[in-house]
Amino acid sequence: MSDLTHFDETGQAHMVDVSDKPVTARVAVAEGFIKMTPQTLGLITQGTAKKGDVLGIARIAGIMGAKKTADLIPLCHPLPITKVAIDLTPDTALPGVRITATVKTGGQTGVEMEALTAVSTAALTVYDMVKAVQKDMEIGAIRLTFKDGGKSGRFENK
Repeated sequence: MSDLTHFDETGQAHMVDVSDKPVTARVAVAEGFIKMTPQTLGLITQGTAKKGDVLGIARIAGIMGAKKTADLIPLCHPLPITKVAIDLTPDTALPGVRITATVKTGGQTGVEMEALTAVSTAALTVYDMVKAVQKDMEIGAIRLTFKDGGKSGRFENK
């Protein structure tokens, strides 16, 4: 278990001590999607969903999700997030919405979990906004695509 930093020498879960780590610029990018029928996607892109601006509300929800990650994931550190950008792109070939989140901080630990939580929260919000017309939407492929900063340096997942 020596490679798993959230466990101590006896195997007990704990929050990692980052107090001796230097403050560095850190960024993480995550992506995912929500698949739906072309008709449901049309409600979103035409702005005719009964609950309102689906993509606008999902963008705000993604930002809020990133900011609340430490409240949701038990061993995450609360971080001073300096930027959250959420891109929601309708894709008729999917059909559905592709979601990308970019999160930045200057801190002692990375923002990978914040980026992943932002994508998840945005996708769940899209689902919530249009579930009245389609309950079998699929949320998937949520993954980290890029991170930079800190001891482990740069990671790209293309």
